[in-house]
This record gives sequence, structure tokens and C-alpha cells, in this order.
Amino acid sequence: MSRTPLVLVAGLSPAHTARAAADLQLAAPGTVVVHHDVRGLAEGVVVRSVRDDTGTEQTALELAHGCLSCTLRLDVLPLLRELAARPGTARIVLQLDPALEPEQLCVALDAVELPDGGTAGEAVQVEAVVAVLEAASWLADVTGEDTLAERGLAATADDERTVAQVLLGATGFADVLLLAGPPVEDWPAARLHAALERWAPTARVGAVDHWRPARVLAGLPRTARRGRVRHPHDALLAGQPPLDADAGLELVRFSARRPFHPGRLHEAFDVLLDGVVGTRGRLWLATQHGSAVWLESAGGGLQLGDAGQWLATLGDDPQLWAQVDDERRVAAALRWDPVHGDRDTQLVVLTHRQPAGAITAALAAALLTDAELALGPAGWAALEDPFGAAHTDPCEASSPADPTTHLSEENR
Repeated sequence: MSRTPLVLVAGLSPAHTARAAADLQLAAPGTVVVHHDVRGLAEGVVVRSVRDDTGTEQTALELAHGCLSCTLRLDVLPLLRELAARPGTARIVLQLDPALEPEQLCVALDAVELPDGGTAGEAVQVEAVVAVLEAASWLADVTGEDTLAERGLAATADDERTVAQVLLGATGFADVLLLAGPPVEDWPAARLHAALERWAPTARVGAVDHWRPARVLAGLPRTARRGRVRHPHDALLAGQPPLDADAGLELVRFSARRPFHPGRLHEAFDVLLDGVVGTRGRLWLATQHGSAVWLESAGGGLQLGDAGQWLATLGDDPQLWAQVDDERRVAAALRWDPVHGDRDTQLVVLTHRQPAGAITAALAAALLTDAELALGPAGWAALEDPFGAAHTDPCEASSPADPTTHLSEENR
């Protein structure tokens, strides 16, 4: 049974995302546009709009638990499956509220079991993720420290996510980037495009005022993500972004074959939170020898998470090795160390003001010295680890799965 195509439209401006969603509806008959307004979520109310060829139906939903995870599980995901089964539905367009992240929803499609069994991913298939960006303010937004709450975009009172975190995440996850707002002067435009080419090299970029949905969606390459959530051990430079500097933007790559000292790494974070657009990658942390650590930063905020076991910890268990992706297995074999296996650090940093040399120097200084390296894992375990214990989400049972487990968060 074929699944119904699903297009996700994300962005901070509901007016601009509504414009892009409307264009998608006009492009093909049988398109249904869905939007959940979660501004009243703290009071347990979500306003759902469903628009098809016959008109718009708006419904106020009362939820027992006012959280985004419950909204997804109890209404968004079941509705997608319901609409996919409706005769005449050719495509579903989900216009996301600014507080809903497209990657989170794509994870939930297959990971969250619905109340009556099964998943939404059995009924719909992501055709594309579209992000609508404010051209004039994008770079300032993704390098800033404003929270969603400060912008009036948070879904609940305890939502501490930053605008940079949500916006940069959507930008990097999208197949199509649509620029909106007034014209931008030549130098800011050059900086914007240099940043997008490096952070989202596989995305199609155009203006929301001139895009042709049918042509753009049909022209997406075979390598388009289409909602696929990358594993922390996937290649960090997928899409071959340019590594040279342009308009003050540069993608810096850092790799190391020895672990970080947790205390010195914590101090080195300052260089990743000043003059940097974003950072992503995996770490080998001396005090957490069995598992990789995922690092992700956006603007003035940084997060660490558990990225899963190193392959060196799997031993000779064929069942465990059978679960390893072939690409990861080959990549690990090419760098395998006879003592430490596949353990290493791989980071990419998109900088717009911080010199590349300052970034690599600060990170290199945080690695174990030769004397510390000689102590071995038993000695490393005694090092003070400022990152703390793993965090457990109170709604974990109903939350969409995440490729990493949150460990800690740093803010400038």
C-alpha cells in the first residue's frame, strides 16, 4: 500500500509559512493543509485548522497535558493517518507552528506508537521539508541568544529553547529553503548565502515570492533527506559544502584521535559561543570512554548528548554488529586504532567572526596531554566531569525518540 506524500513547512513567521503552504495547495488538487496553533498550549488548548478543496475546518482541542509531545501523540500524528486514509487526499501539507521542530516530528512519525496502535509513518511518507527564512534577520537570529519565550513563540512557560537552536536546526534539516521578507543589500545577502551553502549544502534555495512548488519538489535530487534523521555517526560533511572562507563565513573542521579532558573542554566552549553560527559533531570524552558524546551549538547555546556506544565496545557479538550501518562500519574500519578502536572526535564549526585558528587552538588545548593519555581509561575516570548526569524528560514515555540523550546545556 502506497503512503500519502507529506510536506512539512517550518519557519518562525506564521504568515510566511502560511504563504508557502497555500502555494503548495494551489499546485495540486487533493492537497490538504494542516496547522496546529499551540500558543494556548499552556492552558491545555490547541487550535487545529484543516483546509482542503472544499474549505477550512477549525477546531479547538482540549488536552489533559499541555506539552508538545502530547500534542503530537494525541492529535497531530493520528490526524495525519486519518487524512491519509481519506479518499481524494493526494498530499498533506503540515504547516508547523514555530514551536514545532520538523526534525522532532519526522522522528515521531516512525517512533511514536499511536493510542490505537501503529504509527503515522505507516500512512505518510515525507516528500520534502521546507523552511521559510527571514532573509534580513536570519544570521542575527541564528547567532543570537533570544529564547522562544522572549519572542512570544514558546508553547509553554518552561520552554527554554532559543530562537537560534530552533531556526538553525530547521535550516539544516530542510530540503528547500525559501527566503522571505524585504530585499537584502548585497553584503548581507552574500553572507546569508555563504552561511546557507555551508550549513545546508544540499538544500534548494529560492524566494518564497517566486517559488514553483511542483517544479521544485519534482527536481529534488535522489540524495535529498526527505525527513531522514541522520545518525550521530553519519558523515558530518554530507553534500560536500565548501570549506573555503566566503564573506567572512567559514566551515572549520576539527578532528582528533585522543580524548578531551572534560574540564578543559568545558572551558574551551567559550570559543564556540562567540562569533560562531553553529557547531555539530561527536566527541571522545575521557570520562565517558564507552560512549560517544554528541555536541551541537547554535548561537549562544550549546548542548551535549549521548551518541551511543563506540563500535569498539561491541566485542565479538554478531547480533550487535548486525545492527551497525554498513557505511559506519566501513568508516570505522578506515580509522580503527589497535588500542582504542573507532574512538575519535569529529567536529564542524561554522564561524562568522571567530578566527578558525582560535577555534582549532582552543579545542586542541582541551585534549589530553601525553602524560594524561598514559594514565589510560582507569585514570581518566577519576577526572572531574562538569557535564553532569543524563537528563530525563518528564514526558519521556510519550515523547518522540531522539538520536541523542540530553546530557547538559551551556549558555553564554
